[in-house]
Amino acid sequence: MARYIVRRLLYMIPITLILSFVCFLVIDLAPGDFVSLYENRVRNDTMMPEDVKEAHLAYLGELRSIYGLDRPILMRYGAWMYNILTKGEFGFSFQAMRPVSTLIWERLGWTMLMAGVGLIVRLAVGFALGVYSATHQYSPGDYATNIVVFLGMATPDFFLALVFMTIVVFVLRQPVGGLLSSAYVAAPWSLAKVWDLIKHLSLPITVGLITGAGGTIRIIRGNLLDKLGQQYVQTARAKGLPERAVIYRHALRNALHPWIMSMGGVFSSLISGDTTLSIVLGLPTVGYMFYTAIIQQDSYVAGTFLLLTTMLLQLGNLLADIVLAWLDPTIRFE
Repeated sequence: MARYIVRRLLYMIPITLILSFVCFLVIDLAPGDFVSLYENRVRNDTMMPEDVKEAHLAYLGELRSIYGLDRPILMRYGAWMYNILTKGEFGFSFQAMRPVSTLIWERLGWTMLMAGVGLIVRLAVGFALGVYSATHQYSPGDYATNIVVFLGMATPDFFLALVFMTIVVFVLRQPVGGLLSSAYVAAPWSLAKVWDLIKHLSLPITVGLITGAGGTIRIIRGNLLDKLGQQYVQTARAKGLPERAVIYRHALRNALHPWIMSMGGVFSSLISGDTTLSIVLGLPTVGYMFYTAIIQQDSYVAGTFLLLTTMLLQLGNLLADIVLAWLDPTIRFE
């Protein structure tokens, strides 16, 4: 097992480098760059005097040289990776005029709070409803669960967020947007501020629960129904084992394999959050920052986000394989 983990960690190095370059290249394929956006605005500004316009264009040309945007992509990528590996610096944000690591660190706490709480709620509810639906097949509760699952999976999360926003604003008369009310943004932490945070978190978590728990329910229900019909489960029942032991000790343990494998991809969501919900609700998450970086062609911010997402995705898959080996002794890596 130890050799397998070390080997997988070593494999992550070239894979991460290759994927980071591909992501950096894709971001750079867009015509122009961050400075070009402002150059076009200055050139198309008919109200600006010509001498002021020339001064602005000269300054923007200096910025392109300072940021290295006039160099080939291989040189920029090489310098970026060199600073990451030797100095732990992820570059400079063109838009915010600040280091990328500082920007991500400021939003990472809120992102992990929202994504972590939402993930725990989705997994807990999805797991419980999946087991209930499988053990009560064709019951009214099973039919109701399936209806909610299909509606949730078919409804876009941004549309559901807009519906809930309308209800909260016009029916409940409550503010929507952000994670804190304006009165508590600069206030010290207190019970009132925590309660205000919980109220703001309830909307994205509820939307994420309705649209995201369906996958867990379907996987658990389908695989548990398959295991409950196999011979070793019938043998366990014939031996007189309690039904709870048959379900949780024998059937459910073997039904978890596909679900655990799907969990390998959820780690990347801890830093991205629900990007679409963040855009609609105006949440200060890293995913929303990535969206604005793509629009503004802030290449180092977008590249850092994709690099961290890639690393967490590989780490999540590794942890999923280790958990599978712990659950199923028949799995061997050597």
